[in-house]
Amino acid sequence: MLDVLRSELPSIAASAATAVIEEVPAYSDMRGPEGATLDRQVELALRGFLALLSDSSAEKDAATPIQPVLDAAFALGRGEFRSGRTMDVLLSAYRIGARASWRELSRVAMNASISIDLLSRFAERIFAYIDELSASSVAGYTFELEASERSRSRRLEELARRILAGGSLESLTADAERAKWDPPESLCAVLVETNSAQGIRARIDSRSLLVPGELPGLEGEDFVLLLIPVIGSAERSKVKETLRDRDAVIGPIRPWNEAGLSYARAVKVRRLHQPEGRLLDANDHLVELVVSADPEALEDLRRSVLSPLAPLRESTREKLADTFMAWLLHQGRREDIASSLHIHPQTVRYRMGQIRDLYGEQLDDPAVILAATVALALDDA
Repeated sequence: MLDVLRSELPSIAASAATAVIEEVPAYSDMRGPEGATLDRQVELALRGFLALLSDSSAEKDAATPIQPVLDAAFALGRGEFRSGRTMDVLLSAYRIGARASWRELSRVAMNASISIDLLSRFAERIFAYIDELSASSVAGYTFELEASERSRSRRLEELARRILAGGSLESLTADAERAKWDPPESLCAVLVETNSAQGIRARIDSRSLLVPGELPGLEGEDFVLLLIPVIGSAERSKVKETLRDRDAVIGPIRPWNEAGLSYARAVKVRRLHQPEGRLLDANDHLVELVVSADPEALEDLRRSVLSPLAPLRESTREKLADTFMAWLLHQGRREDIASSLHIHPQTVRYRMGQIRDLYGEQLDDPAVILAATVALALDDA
């Protein structure tokens, strides 16, 4: 019977290939040379099966393909991914090809007058054999898919780092085209502690660029960076809601090609609050960023503003400085000042009398009030 089956293999393979082309729409264009290639692939697989059947020592393992056939099936799976067909299409092709092959093989076997029992065992073996081939093709498809995803991830990470480094809109647009990434109108840099970053891109926006590993300005810290497409405050609020229980910093919204500015702002806020272990919004810390931009200048300003208090004892100087700060913050409202300092309103009146004696007309000078507000009211920001 095997000799008869071998003689019929070309026509059996052609029938199976034709069935795949006709019944699976994704293969409808595989006619001519491509169709002939499919014929050969099917014939190779079937010849491998018959080779196993003809080897009496391997008779009991006739459902297990020989390695060259498995390698060919693996390569087929890789090729299917590169051709742009889906895994479902690949499995459909196997299912239809197996059905068509068995229809033709069983016809030849029946014409050879084999017993029903032998035909039944033959069917079991060939379908198990094709299942093995299918699994090998799926493995090849998955291998190529994962390799492609790794390659794309590297390209996108490289793009994100180029955006952080800055560059002209034209050059960054060209980089984005090469990475097959469609730039949004604007981006928002988000730093997320690595242990709490699992799956966060999918939850926020799968278009986000992800940068793992060491980040500039955060050497030694375990954070990943997301550059998230965000247009307005409503979308930004949704991002904050998603990150509310995580150790993260959200930068401001910037044009996509200027996302490095958003990242730099987020890094500065992280440095101000390290370690913090909570969600920080850079927009809530603008005052701190401005005041902390030049610590030496701030200290000089503070000494200048407090110079009228310098001759006093340290304890008195500290009490009056605290009262002065509360007076600035609460715009002179005595009850509010007293409540914030946990003292009696009369004590506030007494201390402010001392401060007025020391500062005199300076308290009526807007420039002095501005300097004092920056030096004192924001000193603990």
